[in-house]
This record gives sequence, structure tokens and C-alpha cells, in this order.
Amino acid sequence: MRSTLLILLLIGLGVAVQKGIIEIPRQWAPWAPLHVDDPVTPVTQLKLKRLEGDREGCLAALDTVPESELRYTPLADYSPTANCPLSNIVRMQSSSVQFNQSFVASCPLALAWVMYERHELQPAAEAIMGSRVRQVDHVGSFACRNIYHRENARRSEHATAEALDVTGFRFENGQRITLINHWNDEGEAGEFLRAARDGGCKAFGNVIGPDYNAAHADHFHLGMRGFRVCR
Repeated sequence: MRSTLLILLLIGLGVAVQKGIIEIPRQWAPWAPLHVDDPVTPVTQLKLKRLEGDREGCLAALDTVPESELRYTPLADYSPTANCPLSNIVRMQSSSVQFNQSFVASCPLALAWVMYERHELQPAAEAIMGSRVRQVDHVGSFACRNIYHRENARRSEHATAEALDVTGFRFENGQRITLINHWNDEGEAGEFLRAARDGGCKAFGNVIGPDYNAAHADHFHLGMRGFRVCR
């Protein structure tokens, strides 16, 4: 009986949405295209995962960013090494921040980064540091290897350019913060890094940092696998 009522309720809800009686905000509607200015919700990650195999849809979402706020180049599928073919990828050159070097990223990773930056990173920087982030320092996104370089481990997210390792942030007011030097800071630097980590957990599938293990003592691993894994 309960299952029947639930089915009828869902059918009624679907009809109401279809006829416009109930309007679901775009950021909460799984069927709505992803737009970078939409607030980040749990549905955001579902949309990002759906774009893993949708190159055109992912690029269309990236193109909702004003040209002055994002520089990237779509790349053809290719294999940097025989065992690690890359597909649905772009080269990220800059966004509202500069990077210490450009990097290859899966299109969903690039899109997750842009949303993280707009909705979490820059607001945290302004609120805590009193200045926007000018540059993000990282140590790369692609590496054809297994997790922790272990022979019997599964492939790392880096093998498909689905993760970025961030080591620090430089601000418009001249300040510089690094994870290796400031993670345990009890002032605003440490507060900002923890806010940056927590904000990343909303946009990426997984965020791994110094609290997880010694291998991540100096960087945030921002990856696409999983669902709001935050360590």
C-alpha cells in the first residue's frame, strides 16, 4: 500500500513539474543543464558525473563562464602513454585565478574547479583573508600511475586527468599560503585552508588533504571520484 502511494505521489509530482504547477530551481533539477553560476548543491555532482561522457554538454557548461574569466583549450582525445588514454579533456590556462602552470584536466574536473572557485574559494578568501586569490599553485593533474605508485593498486585519478593537486594560494594583497607551512596555523591562514578544503568537498567527488595521511601533508588532492568524500 505504501509503495503504491509513493508511486502515485511521484507521478503526481512529475505531472505538476511538467505542467509548470511546481517549479524546481535549476540547481536542484537533475535534468537541467549545468550552469556555473548556479549554487552548488548535491545535484551538482550528479550533473558533473553525467558530463563525463558528454563532451559537448560539458564544453557548453564551461562556456557559460564569461570569456574574460576563463581561458581553456578543448583537446582531442589522445594517449600521452600507451596505458593511459585521455578523453573529454581540456587544457586549463587561467580562470579568475592564474595557475603556476597550465594543466590538462578532464572537462568535468575543469568545470568542478570553476564552480568551486566561484562559489567557495574566492568567497572564503575575501571573508577570511580580506583579499581574493590571485594565483593557485599546483603540482599537476596527469600522471600515468596507480594509487601511491603501488603495483597492485587501482589506477589513480591522475591517470585520467581527473584530479588536481593544489599546494598553495597567492593573494592579490601579496600574501602567500602553503599547505606544508600553514595547515596547522591557528590564525587566518589555517582557517582559510580549512575553509578551502571544506568548500572543495561540495564541488568535487573527493578532497584529500593533510588530515588524511602524510602523503598529502603538502597538498589538497581534488578529485572527481566518489561523492563528497572529505578527508
